[in-house]
Amino acid sequence: MSEIDKCVLKTIVETANDHFFIVSGEGRVLDISPGAEAVYGAPREELLGSSVYQLQQAGILKPSITLEVMRTHQPAQLMQVTGTGRRVIAEAYPVFVNGKLERVISRSRDLTDLQLLQDEYALLQKRFSEHLKRSQAAPDAEEQALDDALDNLQARSHVMREVALLLKRVAPSDANVLMLGESGVGKTAFAKQLHRWSQRSDGPFIEVNCAAIPENLFESEMFGYQPGAFSGAARQGKAGLLEQAEGGTLFLDEIGELPLLMQTKLLKVIQDGSLTRLGDTRPRKVDFRLVVATNQNLAKQVEAGLFRLDLYYRLNVIPVTLPPLRDRREDIPDLVEACLERLNQRYGRQKILGNPVWSALMGSDWPGNVRELENWLERAWLSSPTDQIEAPNPHPYTEQPPAYLTKASTSPLVAALAPDETLKQYLARLERDTLEALSKTLPSTYAIAERLGISQSSVVRRLQRYGIKVTK
Repeated sequence: MSEIDKCVLKTIVETANDHFFIVSGEGRVLDISPGAEAVYGAPREELLGSSVYQLQQAGILKPSITLEVMRTHQPAQLMQVTGTGRRVIAEAYPVFVNGKLERVISRSRDLTDLQLLQDEYALLQKRFSEHLKRSQAAPDAEEQALDDALDNLQARSHVMREVALLLKRVAPSDANVLMLGESGVGKTAFAKQLHRWSQRSDGPFIEVNCAAIPENLFESEMFGYQPGAFSGAARQGKAGLLEQAEGGTLFLDEIGELPLLMQTKLLKVIQDGSLTRLGDTRPRKVDFRLVVATNQNLAKQVEAGLFRLDLYYRLNVIPVTLPPLRDRREDIPDLVEACLERLNQRYGRQKILGNPVWSALMGSDWPGNVRELENWLERAWLSSPTDQIEAPNPHPYTEQPPAYLTKASTSPLVAALAPDETLKQYLARLERDTLEALSKTLPSTYAIAERLGISQSSVVRRLQRYGIKVTK
């Protein structure tokens, strides 16, 4: 490296906002950026020459991200608490020479000030919400315009009308929207409505369930590929889902299930406004409005190192929380009437709800929210022999909760180890039989995931591996 290049590198390290550590492949600290002293609470001379093993043992690095990279030989990201009590987000990358780990480069970003800003933002947001409640409602003209624009969305409760009004106000912009809420609350329906209200309504609405795409296919599905990019690739190549959203809205559901590598690539697309297909070297400009949704706590995932902090802040521009159905029961009558109308049209009969059913509908907590309500209504519609619908259970999911919410096992006992069967084969058979049994008794992959205590994306991958479909 020339002297000029050395000076350039030194200037970058010394003036960067991030705090750099350069560590040898054996864990010896070779260099640090000057600002690291204040954050980690140790003088530069003490840090230089010591090892990351010693620094972790002394509590200066809690934990050491470099040790994680040395263990896995893979890039890593995690949350640290320094010896001075400051919280930092740390990233580290291995440097290989001829296949040997020679260096680990780590950089950390102090989150303490960011956390204070975030707390201040949360306080301002709370005050704004309280102001809206005190004002009781938007002006009459705006309320009437909202009624006219809601289309088929059933938003009669005050809290849901606030959500709809916020989405209508931000729809003309291209700001990223993060939709939060339990499974089944209607995040997809509101994302589609946001698209219809936006200036991109003539463009496509591309919906992607991040948990439903196998991880080994994710990059090719999202970014597309060139002819011959990999074995089995289409001869003409393929535009990915990001390109297909050109001029419209890209809706990424279950964003919390996005693999870390894909998080990095998505962040680059958001920052650069371009992407590169697999097997290509030419970047392509993309233009879409990004809306994401999750039922998970992304902030906690960031702390656990499962979600990139920088991507979280990019996505969390307009956070919108949809409350569960149990907190807005006044929406239930309109949801039921709309669902009943769709069922009557679909099956060609005009059925009505018996009076006892209404008390059951209004009295249930509906842990699965709108999706569960609609599924229950369809089951009641199909199981009623007359044109008056009676509840299959007097109190849906209140006196008798669904099987997947209980601890009782729903899978039969498996046979003993077969002759000549290895442990790996036996465990695979056990897994397959369990999934087959649950897929016949539980209503969705989410229910199976909750019963087994694993993520929904893991269930989807295992079902695909064994060729099993949820049949209930």
